[in-house]
Amino acid sequence: MTGINKIPLQTKILGLISALVFFIVILLAGIFAYLESIDTRAQVEQLALQTAKTIALMPELREGIEQKDIDSRFRPIAEQVKDQVNAVDIVIENREEIIYSHVDSTLISQKSMDPANYQTLIFGGSNNFEVARKQGSVLTGKVPVIADYGEYTQIIGTVSVEFLERDIYQSITERIKMIGLASLAVVLLGIIGGVLLAKSIRNDTLGLEPHEIASLYRERNAILLSVKEGIIAIDGKGFITLINHSAKSMLNLDSENLLGQPIKHFLHHIKIDDVLRTEKAVTNAEVPINEKTFIFNIIPIIENGTVAGAVSSFRDKTELKSLMNTITEVREYSDGLRAQTHEYANKLFLLSGLLQLDRHQEALEFIQKESVIHQQQNQVLFNQIHDTHVQAVLLGKISKASEKKILFEIDAESYVDPFPVHIEAADIAIIIGNLLDNAFDAVEHQLEKKVAFSITGVGSEIIIEVTDNGKGISSEALTSLFTLGYSSKGDKRGYGLFNVKRIVESLGGTVEVNNVREGRTIFTVYLPKKREGQQGAKMND
Repeated sequence: MTGINKIPLQTKILGLISALVFFIVILLAGIFAYLESIDTRAQVEQLALQTAKTIALMPELREGIEQKDIDSRFRPIAEQVKDQVNAVDIVIENREEIIYSHVDSTLISQKSMDPANYQTLIFGGSNNFEVARKQGSVLTGKVPVIADYGEYTQIIGTVSVEFLERDIYQSITERIKMIGLASLAVVLLGIIGGVLLAKSIRNDTLGLEPHEIASLYRERNAILLSVKEGIIAIDGKGFITLINHSAKSMLNLDSENLLGQPIKHFLHHIKIDDVLRTEKAVTNAEVPINEKTFIFNIIPIIENGTVAGAVSSFRDKTELKSLMNTITEVREYSDGLRAQTHEYANKLFLLSGLLQLDRHQEALEFIQKESVIHQQQNQVLFNQIHDTHVQAVLLGKISKASEKKILFEIDAESYVDPFPVHIEAADIAIIIGNLLDNAFDAVEHQLEKKVAFSITGVGSEIIIEVTDNGKGISSEALTSLFTLGYSSKGDKRGYGLFNVKRIVESLGGTVEVNNVREGRTIFTVYLPKKREGQQGAKMND
């Protein structure tokens, strides 16, 4: 983790917003202060000219200049005007540039050395300019005093209204202080807003930092890719917010833009809206979709007491079936090995006893008899039956039959090649295993217990036949023999033959049962070596 990632999100947001607000406020305050100073100066220049023009148009001023009596005729008026506009001085001069009125009494009656008088007296122009005074730099507005003599007009003097620049800047500074205070208030409001925004974002992210969210996002994607189950998440309105690759594959959804789409457009078979409305989870619901059956689990997402959405996980039931079949096959192997171990242990105890009693001839005859039986079985089992899964099932059943004292014979004419790939190991274990187990149960209480097994693979079909010498099956029982849950052996039974028929029919085959003389029962299974679609393709070729 880099150093910047260690900084909390709240600190980042607060720092960014504070810096941004501070920069913008300082920039705007500076621009406003600059424009305010320019505007204030322009207003003062305009005020100086307007005041000077107003004074120049007063009849009292013209009379005072002509009669050289400014003090008694005009000074009170000039002082009043100066106070009203906050000017520092009002300077009046005659045509000869003799000063009639000035704040500095020592300059009265003195000749002015102002170079701006030339433009005003000669051309009659009004203008603004800066001059240096003892009290500091001043901004001046100068206009001519014009007397109208009927046939002509004449410039008889000038009026200058002066404003001390220090006073102007002081006024500008006061306004800038107000701007600064307002800017500070805006900065504080920005900081408070940043704190509130950071807290809101922290609440939305459940207190997680950005790097933690990124890590969770990467982990979530990895988990969704690794999970073989289909996963779909929706929001409270039923729109898809998440879907993994397995879900797209199982539901044959090719569209890439599924997020934000209504879930009912793709899964109208199951009422996910009911979960959002009732807030109750759905577990192990079997839903047929696209000629497949899926097991759905839907869990509502409860947030602050309300349903914020739902998460659905589902799996193809055929995969569960394969898993169950594999478990069944492993159990068959385990039972066979256990029976075989028990049988061999009993035979070893018998041999040990015969040898200890010095009955060597009987021990030798027993070994030779077992050897002949073993060789006969191996001859058929390994030289004529070439499918390893059939071999494995029969080996286990041979030991189980021996343990139950059942004469289990494998037809010497049996012969089969390896099964086609569409017939799986679990299918073989269920079909042969259940038929033999039923046969063993049927002869359990007979005095002479016999079960025969035959398998042939000549032609287009594989034929499996199991015969027992039990009591047979009544005509009434024949109609319900393959029904789920039916059994003559008690409750919680009746799944074996149902599974046999279901798998045989799924493979395109048939199963028959017949009663023959002396109470014998024969179960026959016919399995086509090729599926119907494969046969049609072969014919088309």
